[in-house]
Amino acid sequence: MEILLHDWFGLLVRWLHMITAIAWIGSSFYFMWLDNSLRDYGTLEDGANGENWSIHGGGFYHIQKFLVAPGRMPAELHWFKWEAYMTWISGFALMVIVYYWGAESYLIDRSVLDLSPAAAISISVTSLVLGWIVYDLLCRSPLRERSAILFGVLFVFIVFSAYGFGLVFSDRAAFLHVGAMIATMMSANVFLVIIPNQKRVVTALTIGETPDPAMGKAAKLRSTHNNYLTLPVLFMMISIHYPVVFGHDWSWLVVALVLVLGGVVREFFNARNAGRTGNALLWQWPIAIILAVALIILTAWKPDGDIPLEGKVLTPEALAIVQVRCTPCHSDRPSDEDVGVAPGGIKFDDAAMLKAHAAKVLAQSVLTDAMPIGNKTEMTAEERAQLGTWIRAGMPDE
Repeated sequence: MEILLHDWFGLLVRWLHMITAIAWIGSSFYFMWLDNSLRDYGTLEDGANGENWSIHGGGFYHIQKFLVAPGRMPAELHWFKWEAYMTWISGFALMVIVYYWGAESYLIDRSVLDLSPAAAISISVTSLVLGWIVYDLLCRSPLRERSAILFGVLFVFIVFSAYGFGLVFSDRAAFLHVGAMIATMMSANVFLVIIPNQKRVVTALTIGETPDPAMGKAAKLRSTHNNYLTLPVLFMMISIHYPVVFGHDWSWLVVALVLVLGGVVREFFNARNAGRTGNALLWQWPIAIILAVALIILTAWKPDGDIPLEGKVLTPEALAIVQVRCTPCHSDRPSDEDVGVAPGGIKFDDAAMLKAHAAKVLAQSVLTDAMPIGNKTEMTAEERAQLGTWIRAGMPDE
């Protein structure tokens, strides 16, 4: 019953997380596009900075932006905040269900660092809080006036954090925590800076005072950061299903390349939406392709190389390794108390089953260390090399 509840909680919260993330990212992309598409057609109201005419669903929309506020407050204002709040809340709830509830399987890898579940969870939560504090201090420092340098320092901090996570958590959890830390920065931007500043502007207008333009400037800086970080966060969240990415020995370098790749792609769309043409739109996609190829090449390379083996590895030897290291989960009757049924329906109870799933074994237990999860059964590097040798040789029986 506990396993059934765990799976259903995970499924429902993951569904909620996807829905709210779509809503938040959609509204974020829309408003960045809207902001960049504003023009002055000579029909602006007093105090307006730009306007946009759009058509959707059979109707026309006329939008004008006021840098500080309109001359009079409207009777109704539409706020965009709960999309961000619920994305973080559902994401953290999913982390609790998957990585905290299942800390022994998903959060901890004792070959990396021998932690108790309580210690690992404490480090996880603390890292999210510290990530926000460091980021917020950077944005309040004099660097806020030099956005390019600020983003460069933030880039270094995120990559350094990725390296640090890899020294503490399992490969999968380490990669996820980079995305979770960035997502926490983005959500906290909305909750602690953007929305409060907007509320202060509204309050000032309501009592007849002139709002402080600095509040809008600070909110704009955080919104821009959120925009450029969105694509890297999405990549990190979905890539935990691809061990070729998170299972690399230099996953921190993967994070660095993904940050740059996502930022370059967003820069193209932001520039195009702003009406730039010519050379301003010629460099992004070539650079993005180069970065994507670099990612593929990097993940195909093992820093320490393969362990050399002498002689052939036969099916009985390969099956013996898998039945000791993998069948506690991947069996018709799993012995791991955290597993009710074989994940993905993959079972290694006999040689035929192992051969049928050899490609997955190669991807997750040879090319990477993604499986066994958290290396709970302590599969050795030599055993991984033996499995790789057997698979690449065509899985010989004799």
